[in-house]
Amino acid sequence: MTLPIHEFETTRPEFPTRLPGTDADVLMWADPREVEPAALAQLRNIGALPWVVGVRVMPDVHLGKGATVGSVIAMSQAVAPAAVGVDIGCGMAAVRTSLRLDDLPDDLHPLRVAIERAVPVGFAGHQVPVDPTGLGMPRADFPAEGWARFWTGFDQLDQRVADQAKKARSQLGTLGGGNHFIELCSDDEGALWVMLHSGSRGIGNLLAQAHIETARALPHNADLPDRDLAVFLAGTPEMDAYRRDLFWAQDYALRNRAVMMALVQGVVGGWFRERGLAIDWGQTVQCHHNYVAEESYDGIDVLVTRKGAIRAGAGDLGLIPGSMGTGSYVVRGLGNEASYCSASHGAGRRMSRNAARKRFTAEDLAAQTAGVECRKDAGVVDEIPAAYKDLDAVIAAQSDLVEVVARLSTLLCVKG
Repeated sequence: MTLPIHEFETTRPEFPTRLPGTDADVLMWADPREVEPAALAQLRNIGALPWVVGVRVMPDVHLGKGATVGSVIAMSQAVAPAAVGVDIGCGMAAVRTSLRLDDLPDDLHPLRVAIERAVPVGFAGHQVPVDPTGLGMPRADFPAEGWARFWTGFDQLDQRVADQAKKARSQLGTLGGGNHFIELCSDDEGALWVMLHSGSRGIGNLLAQAHIETARALPHNADLPDRDLAVFLAGTPEMDAYRRDLFWAQDYALRNRAVMMALVQGVVGGWFRERGLAIDWGQTVQCHHNYVAEESYDGIDVLVTRKGAIRAGAGDLGLIPGSMGTGSYVVRGLGNEASYCSASHGAGRRMSRNAARKRFTAEDLAAQTAGVECRKDAGVVDEIPAAYKDLDAVIAAQSDLVEVVARLSTLLCVKG
C-alpha cells in the first residue's frame, strides 16, 4: 500500500484513518466525527461481513440503503447488490467545447428550455424512442450492430422486468430526477463544457430491487445485521443471474449518457450555429460511480463495488460534481491502491432530502443559485447547495487519490 494508516485521535485525522470501533479493514478519507452515526454503524456492519476483504470510505460518505454512499467494498467470491445501489451504472459524462465564456448571451433561459425539450426529465421518456444510429455518435464506440446485440440482451434479463422493454427503450437518452443533471459550465480558462449525470433509469432500479429481494431470501443471509446487505455467492445461479443483469444495466447507463450527450450536443451546437458560432467538441470523459469491477489487490482477486465512488487508477480521468450552483471538478486518478484506486463521486449529501425540504424554501434556493440559469422552485429545493457537503473540502481530503485537471463553474443547470 502507498500510504500509512493513521489511528483516529482527538485532533483532525490524517487520511486514511481507520474506522473506530471495528477490527475490520475499513479505512476512511473522511473524519469519523463529521460522519452521521447511522452511516458509521452501516460501515461497521459492512466491514463485519465474512466475505469482505476491505472497505474504503470516500470523503463524500453518507447513509444509503444497506451500504453507505461513498463506499468501496472489496469482497472475495461474493457481491452485495445493495453495495452497488439501485441506480446501477449511474455516472457522469462531460465534454469540453471550443466555445468561450465570452460567446454566451446574457440570457441562457432559451437554451435551457431547448435542452429540456430535447431530453425528457423526471419519470418521462421519449414519445418516440431515439434511434441512436442517427445521432452521429462515434461508430468505434457505438456501432449499429452493437445496438442490435444490446437490445437482444434485454430478452435474457430477469423475467420480473420482462414487461419493461417498451419503457426501457423510451427512457434511453433521458435524465431522470433527484441529483441527476445536465449542465453548461466554464473552466478557469474560460472554456465551456457540457456535463451530465444520469444512470440506468427505471430498468436499472427494477433489476436492482428484484435481485436484492432474491438475495434477502437466501439461507446464508438469514443472520445478517442488515438484510439489505444480503450477498450472492460465486458459483451459484443467483450470482450468475445478477451479474448478467448488472452488466447489461451498466451498459444501458453508459449508452443512456452517450445518447443524452449526443442530444444535448445537437441542441447546443444548433443553438450557437444560429448565432453564427460553430462548435468543435473534445473527447468525452465518461465514468460510472455505481458499479462492480473485477480487480486484484495485494495478490487477491476481488469483486469491487463502488457505490458513490469512481475508479481513480493512474491516469484515469474522472468527474466529481458538487451541487446546483457550486460547480464540479475534472480529475485524474493517482492510482492509490490504499483506496482500491478510488475517489469520491461528488460532494455528498450532508442532510436528507426530507430535512432539506423542511429547512429551506424556494427563496433560499434562488439565493444560493444566483447567477445560474436553473429551476428555482419548490420541486427541487431538496437539491439546494446547502444540503450538500463543501465540494472544495471533499476534493482537499483526497489529494492523495486524484489531481485536479479543471475546476468547472456552473452556468446553466437542467434538473428533473
